Amino acid sequence: MSNGRISGKIALITGGARGQGRHEAERFAAEGATVYITDVLDHVGAATADELGDAVTFLRHDVTSEDDWAAVIAGIVEQHGRIDILVNNAGIFSMTAALDTSIEAWNQMVAINQTGVFLGIRDVGRVMCEQGSGSIINISSIAGLTGVGRAHAYAATKWAVRGMSKSAAIEFAAHGVRVNSVHPGIIDTDMLREFGGNLERITESIPMGRTASADEVANVVLFLASEEASYCSGHEFVVDGAMNA
Repeated sequence: MSNGRISGKIALITGGARGQGRHEAERFAAEGATVYITDVLDHVGAATADELGDAVTFLRHDVTSEDDWAAVIAGIVEQHGRIDILVNNAGIFSMTAALDTSIEAWNQMVAINQTGVFLGIRDVGRVMCEQGSGSIINISSIAGLTGVGRAHAYAATKWAVRGMSKSAAIEFAAHGVRVNSVHPGIIDTDMLREFGGNLERITESIPMGRTASADEVANVVLFLASEEASYCSGHEFVVDGAMNA
């Protein structure tokens, strides 16, 4: 698409094999971007790229690995000379209270949800600052806006993502690089089906009376990736049906 909202942009989306990441990739490709989706789900990621068309490429990528980040970034820069958009989407979820959280579970959550985002901010951020432009969108959660009693480690990492986004936004602003966080509420994805519990009761707690589609999150991410958000940096963009109003 020659006249898309991010036409000609080079985008990297972590955790792009399925769920929100897949929807973001599909939306980006429809708006003219060249998209790289990364994941540890090799077969699923490859199938997703095939289904989404020639504009989308899958790369295996463990976001906790510095070596994997280096290889992914080097490959994209060698091919295109730049990276315009990073969506730090990869993450895991666990419904576990603080008193029941093992150190192993804590360290895994931090490694993927927090350190993975940090490495993306640092390493892709370096490329963007050198080229003098770029947009980094970090996927947090409404759990990064309020207290969550039964998802202690998850909430801790999502608050961290919020803070890292603000700090990087200040640091990178002079280089023409924007950094924002997106905070989805109850979204209709595989994660919701796996951990959602009583969906009817959850839906009743949402003022708008329904869950959101992954496309509704992808639309906000697209806005932040585009030049329409050229003066937006260091802020939280909430997609929650007024749950935290």
